[in-house]
Amino acid sequence: MEDDLPTEYDVIVVGTGMTESIVAAAASRIGKKVLHLDSNEYYGGLWASFNFEGLQKWMEDCRNPAKSSQEGEVTASTKEVEKLIKAGNQFSTVFNIEEKWYIVEELAESEEGQSVSKITQTDGEEQGKGGGDVDDAKKAEDDETEKNEAEEKPDAGDGKDVVTSAPTKQWSQAKVKKEYRKFNLDLAPKLLFARGSLVELLISSNIARYAEFRSVTRVLTWLDGRLEPVPCSRADVFATHHVTVVEKRMLMKLLTMCMEYENSSKDFEGYEDKPFIEYLKSKKLTPNLLHYVLFAIAMATDATPCMEGVARTQRFLNSLGRYGNTPFLWPMYGSGEIPQCFCRLCAVFGGLYHLKRAAEALIVSEADSKTTCQGIVSGGQRLETEHLVLGVGYAPPDFLQTAPPGGLSRGIFITDRSILPADKESLTLLQFPPVDGVSEPVTVIEVGPSTNACPPGMYVVHMTCKQQKTAREDLQAVVENLLHMEFSDGTVTRIDTDTQSTQTASPKKHSQDGEGGEEGEEEERKEKNDSVSALKPQVLWSLFFNCPETSECDLTANVPANVFLCSGPDLDLDFEFAVKQAKEIFTKMYPDSEFLPRAPDPEEIVLEGEEGTPGPTFEGDTGKPDAEGEDDENKTEAGNGEEDAGDQGNSEGAAAE
Repeated sequence: MEDDLPTEYDVIVVGTGMTESIVAAAASRIGKKVLHLDSNEYYGGLWASFNFEGLQKWMEDCRNPAKSSQEGEVTASTKEVEKLIKAGNQFSTVFNIEEKWYIVEELAESEEGQSVSKITQTDGEEQGKGGGDVDDAKKAEDDETEKNEAEEKPDAGDGKDVVTSAPTKQWSQAKVKKEYRKFNLDLAPKLLFARGSLVELLISSNIARYAEFRSVTRVLTWLDGRLEPVPCSRADVFATHHVTVVEKRMLMKLLTMCMEYENSSKDFEGYEDKPFIEYLKSKKLTPNLLHYVLFAIAMATDATPCMEGVARTQRFLNSLGRYGNTPFLWPMYGSGEIPQCFCRLCAVFGGLYHLKRAAEALIVSEADSKTTCQGIVSGGQRLETEHLVLGVGYAPPDFLQTAPPGGLSRGIFITDRSILPADKESLTLLQFPPVDGVSEPVTVIEVGPSTNACPPGMYVVHMTCKQQKTAREDLQAVVENLLHMEFSDGTVTRIDTDTQSTQTASPKKHSQDGEGGEEGEEEERKEKNDSVSALKPQVLWSLFFNCPETSECDLTANVPANVFLCSGPDLDLDFEFAVKQAKEIFTKMYPDSEFLPRAPDPEEIVLEGEEGTPGPTFEGDTGKPDAEGEDDENKTEAGNGEEDAGDQGNSEGAAAE
């Protein structure tokens, strides 16, 4: 038998997913006695982040769910009107798992070095020599000095008209596995809108001191068969060469109208029941602008209702400029860190945590024609509770009769370079529209070493979309457009036939030929993009899987009144749904209590009788050096600026556990 626990609680929470963790923190914060259980040895459930070895174990558990479930009959003392309902097994909800390596198991000694892919742009004196070529990898290896410089400055050129992509190590499976601790791979990668509900909650509750974020540095879209940056801010709009002067005026006018919707609602009359795209077409937008607004800014589809499209556009624009040039933040160490922040707060205020402990069954009473949950059976113990909060993966099948059969299609890829190399490592969001054989919009998030998602020399690409078939089939078209999926033995150097674009020419030629103005600048930009992105990233390893998506189904049907089911990860880019659901559950349990009031800082508790310091302002960067000792203007520490706040939270959570 497992360790005995106290037998009575105000709230028992089963599962450490995002919604469950927020509810647990909110209940503990108002003084309720909370027990938080999870059958896993890690936090987060389907919201978790893993190192590479941990992800392998998770896949094994999903492939063999019977090993993770409780075998045999569940027994516990019950009353005459009570019955036991066996809990569900979260691992049985993940399916269509496909893992594949695209590199050799071991490299020969002669292949242990690095090869640097270089695309040479001709200058004005070399126009007659042609557009450009790809240097042989062996030549780069022979030039030891050049190789060392490339290692020290992986994203920089050599100061001349040569654009050098990030040096690509000759990776093997053994070398990747050896670096397993440096990975943080998300099951449910999500971003935070800078003025979204989760950021506001982190600030107002003072949970922000437990977390750290980086700004998303660029937003891309797929337009005319190539990757294009999306102008996000007013400055971007006027600085970009991607749109003409006339288009810039049209775009600013439209965005201003969406932002001031309350004052210009007459402009939207007649479109309330029509798709957003029809309203955009009525404004005579060019195809270029229509694509940017619909797919990249509103992140909508052809079927999105007009008012929803306006709301999405407002949310994007409202978050601009708060912490960076884009509206989005990415959690350091992965999205799986966010549920742990709320678990930490719950533990600080007395919540009791027990990992590797399952809820084997629910104790349900049917007295007086009313079905209620009296508690759970865990480790052979009867644990009674006033309210039970249950992650959907642990819910009995009878509670999920309204759940849809489909879910999310997910892809995780470890690559050797960025999908669009730049002078500096970028944290990238790409909303791939339903074009070029793609049936559903696909959210693509690319993170690099600066986020602690992977070792230096690698990138991690996440893809997510609504499930139609299997994850591999749903994402295949996007994968083929962005990544190189052929097996690489490390001995063959790819040439620029495997590219997102094939045009290569001198960017200086236009000015010398007399071509100038905006058209010449556009050509120059395209040519520079062609040379920099000559090679698609080589995929080193990939994982596809499907998981349930229950955000749109009724999780209250066939469920006892005091049992609250929490949806798993949803399709949306951010955490808005999880925060909304957590608030609704908490309000049903405690309608007269405040939802997650601000927690005091440690010094406020010690210095009793003195006026407390204000909460975190979360206004921009702290200037705190990153893990490599270099300042990064995109790194944002969520908290009050104390260097030991995160460490203190870690120790508090561990002690409570």
